[in-house]
Amino acid sequence: MALAYDAMVFAREAHKDQRRKYTGNPYSDHLAEVAGIVAAAELPNPDQSLIEQMVAVSWLHDTAEDTAVTLEEIERRFGFMVAVGVSGLTDIETGNRAERKAKSRDRLTRCAGWIQTIKVADLISNTSSIVENDPKFAVVYLEEARLLLDVLTRADPRLVEIARSQCR
Repeated sequence: MALAYDAMVFAREAHKDQRRKYTGNPYSDHLAEVAGIVAAAELPNPDQSLIEQMVAVSWLHDTAEDTAVTLEEIERRFGFMVAVGVSGLTDIETGNRAERKAKSRDRLTRCAGWIQTIKVADLISNTSSIVENDPKFAVVYLEEARLLLDVLTRADPRLVEIARSQCR
């Protein structure tokens, strides 16, 4: 899993000065959690290279969105498929929150199942922290998550069920 390892090292460096909003933990803890959840995902007929790409994308999924790293740099370092995955998971939408979230759902609807699976893992990682630490915002977040889960129809159904159970 050299690709996944290289992505982990790169992402930890790219996010080294960032902390989780509610806990103050290193941001890389979230990335590690998403990668761990994805490593347990079930996909129809996966090959080892796809699994490794998914774990790499899990580590890198917030890099283009939250750091100075570009998608072009990710493609140069990690290849086209990893860049496609990161691109599919990068929020680039504009408008107010409701407009951005609707556009994001539309983008993710068109993504491949393996990308949707990573997004579900991201939701699983984020949900408990938000619910525990910001109950007022959690009301908004959980509704957005439920709407998003409705369109992630190609994601690992086991992970979707976990995410749905967190949103009840």
